[in-house]
Amino acid sequence: MMMTDSLDYIRQNVRAIWQELPPSVELVAAAKQQTPEKIMAAIEAGVKIIGENYVQEALAAYQIIGQRVSWSFIGHLQKNKIKKAVEIFDIIETVDSIELAEEINRRAAARGKVMPVLLEVNSGREPQKFGVFPEKVEELARSIVQLPGLKLSGLMTMGPAEGDPEAARPYFRLTRQLFDYLQKLNLPGANIHILSMGMTNSYRVAIEEGATRVRLGTRIFGPRQ
Repeated sequence: MMMTDSLDYIRQNVRAIWQELPPSVELVAAAKQQTPEKIMAAIEAGVKIIGENYVQEALAAYQIIGQRVSWSFIGHLQKNKIKKAVEIFDIIETVDSIELAEEINRRAAARGKVMPVLLEVNSGREPQKFGVFPEKVEELARSIVQLPGLKLSGLMTMGPAEGDPEAARPYFRLTRQLFDYLQKLNLPGANIHILSMGMTNSYRVAIEEGATRVRLGTRIFGPRQ
């Protein structure tokens, strides 16, 4: 596929997704391994949030694209990348321990920044995935709201990357219940309004279960080479 064709393909995909998404659902273009040109094509078609899994990749794209969009970190954040992540990103979706939260808080405070974060829930209790188990969500949320450099903004969970999307429904539903519960706690300083669930394979089910944000990569950019 020639470059112009592939950029048109991306724009068409984004426009088709906009036709399908309810107005209340935000679209994150999961740009893992995508070139700045391809990311720009998605932005031209209306994408306003770019999701990145790796800080170094994000930095390369950010230097070209800058602040014309919002940047969301959606990968596993290593401690030695936190300083750079706090500089680039507008939200970190994958906080799953108090140690990680404290280091983000320290780096954010040093920049005079309050960093919005989502608490990542391992709702399927999958050993190969990151995230806090459901019964630990309230405890971690209460710890995060004590940190002045962070703004707890909601929850994130991963659905299965392949297989029957219906299999993810109970885990999305559980995460939605936790989200509703956290909202009712009225934790001081928190603003629980983002429920980030669902990827290319499972986003329709995630939306049915209450997602307010979906993270789509293959659906926008096509299969990674």
